[in-house]
Amino acid sequence: MQLHQNLHALGNGQTRYRYDCPDASLLERFPNPFARGELNPAGVSGSLNISCPEFTSLCPMTGQPDFATIVIDMVPDAWCVESKSLKLYLGSFRQHGEFHEACICRICNDLVALLEPREIVVEGRFTPRGGIPLWPRASWRKGA
Repeated sequence: MQLHQNLHALGNGQTRYRYDCPDASLLERFPNPFARGELNPAGVSGSLNISCPEFTSLCPMTGQPDFATIVIDMVPDAWCVESKSLKLYLGSFRQHGEFHEACICRICNDLVALLEPREIVVEGRFTPRGGIPLWPRASWRKGA
């Protein structure tokens, strides 16, 4: 089984996308190697922790940039997110005006729609603005 056979962004020298419009179609997935099968005959369990320290978006009121580290903790089911596609997707927020909480909610919903994980938590660790750090968190669990 080739895990990468249907990936388009990985290995493609071109990275064309808009910076002002979050675009879930940029996200790609590959079969979860932790799923029981030829890659995991003993059935070991696995989880993913992904830290994306270069997230930026804009405040919808002032147009000022907001900076964050996006942390994704996930127990995958059948699929994992391909990291370059995740980077491109998160980059599509760069010139988009949206509140922190809405960004995190959107990211979590887009990942749930793509991956159908067993569970996922997405946290935005935004740098303080006006002396107030804000770390919104969205979570989802299959069957909950």
